[in-house]
Amino acid sequence: MRIRLAKSAGFCFGVKRALDIAMKAAQNQDKVIMLGDIVHNEAVVNKIVSFGIRKTKRLKKANGHTLLIRAHGEPLEVFKAAKRLGYKITDATCPMVKEIHRIAKEMEGSGYRIIVIGDKNHDEVRGITGQLKNESLVIGKAADIPFLSLKSLKKACVVVQSTQNQEDVLAILSLLKKKIPDLKFFNTICRPTRIKQAEIKDMPLKNDVMIIIGSKNSANTKRLYEISRKLNKNSWWINSKDEIKSSWFKHAKSIGITAGASTPKESIDEIMLYLSGLIY
Repeated sequence: MRIRLAKSAGFCFGVKRALDIAMKAAQNQDKVIMLGDIVHNEAVVNKIVSFGIRKTKRLKKANGHTLLIRAHGEPLEVFKAAKRLGYKITDATCPMVKEIHRIAKEMEGSGYRIIVIGDKNHDEVRGITGQLKNESLVIGKAADIPFLSLKSLKKACVVVQSTQNQEDVLAILSLLKKKIPDLKFFNTICRPTRIKQAEIKDMPLKNDVMIIIGSKNSANTKRLYEISRKLNKNSWWINSKDEIKSSWFKHAKSIGITAGASTPKESIDEIMLYLSGLIY
């Protein structure tokens, strides 16, 4: 049985950069906190915490603390509150997410209502909508489009959560074009996501079993799993070797493996080694 690992499996540029910034902050600052998880992966968060960076649910008086802004970004109000409370700020927001913020603010300033295609409760989407003065419209899937409220909308700009499924985005866009006369579209799905999705549209067709590695709260890993599952029913989403069942590989001649953008190499290597033991 062959094991094939996707070239794009694991950390993307934005996650690597955020972790490098976090490690430097931990080394150079006495007290560093973050609002929630730096990325959506338990192993990565535990590693960050082991270096002395603490998680908190809300900001209190700084008392010499530094606030680490996570890779997904934060609403403007978080930056304002942190400065007001006396925090030093270390910003680890992914540059590609920052670019979405820039586009959204610029287009709002030009009079466009902002529409975000993405998961309403995701940290990245909250960060995007939190840059704006006016309320934006968030659409997760085509069935969520509020057609009645779009009747009076003449001018809108669409940006996209960086890890969305390209096909789903284009389906939503085609429907919006029929309802909004002046519609600007910026395809802000990031390059690492595009590469990962291109591979996951190919690998499930060339392998008997697909293993997708990543945390259950990782939106981009979920997307990879959903795409793979549509193409190959023998697709399995796991976060550790303990979730693997040998029955998945009965009669299989090849296993394809990929991993979400926040999945560390250590997790991938551990699962690869375990699978090699099952096979040989």
